[in-house]
Amino acid sequence: MKFPEPILIIDRIPQLDTKLIELVETLSPEDWKKQTIAPRWKVEDVILHLLDGNIRILSIQRDGYFGVPPKNIHSYQDLLNYLNELNADWITAAKRMSPKLVLDLLKQTSVSVADYLQTIDPFSQALFSVAWAGEEESANWFHWAREYTEKWHHQQQIRLAVGKEKELYSRAFYYPHLNTSMRALPHHYKNFPGTKGEVLSFQITGEGGGIWHLFFDGQQWLQVEDIAVTENLITIDGEIAWRLFTKGISREETRISVQGNKMAGEHLLSMLAVMA
Repeated sequence: MKFPEPILIIDRIPQLDTKLIELVETLSPEDWKKQTIAPRWKVEDVILHLLDGNIRILSIQRDGYFGVPPKNIHSYQDLLNYLNELNADWITAAKRMSPKLVLDLLKQTSVSVADYLQTIDPFSQALFSVAWAGEEESANWFHWAREYTEKWHHQQQIRLAVGKEKELYSRAFYYPHLNTSMRALPHHYKNFPGTKGEVLSFQITGEGGGIWHLFFDGQQWLQVEDIAVTENLITIDGEIAWRLFTKGISREETRISVQGNKMAGEHLLSMLAVMA
């Protein structure tokens, strides 16, 4: 039985940032004001959030500067509340900047992030763990794969709002996002009942999709590869999958096809691969 290997996609992040810059350069003033699938954010808000992401990478991870430390973080919800407050404060202040200045800063910080990424040892311990996968400590490769998913899905929110979403559905850009997001499967199904030897298969359609498997060893669900698809096959459309895992669509709106274990299919509808 083969287990998934590390997802080594740190070098893809600069390519994704380049796609963002190319996209922002094409946006009209009207595009900046369009609503995204994130209820509280318009296109300009998501662009500003992505700029903030670059600034945080450079300030915190490259320079070791954390700014004002959070207070009273005693739970996952406390951390979420803190991050949401940080995001809102930044976007309010950053709206003082013109779109041209924001684009200039995106270009500058993207170059600096690309330079910094060349110094990363993917197998060293990361500064931040991937909490949505149930990890308290993570290797750098997983942390940066998670960063890729953040950059991918926020850029796709912009693209969806302005009708330019097709490019990021390519295999080169979408599969790394999905492959990382699906590492949430064992944590999400950890309390889901199974029988020893049972396999759950998850198929995401489209060019960037694939098939992922969970195997129950009698005690826990393990993500495995190179295993035959069994009667338990859960299928979701590729253009919907990323939205489901990032709270971009409700479970009531999401259509999936389930062969075999219906409860396992229903359980997938509550899986998240973001801090939310």
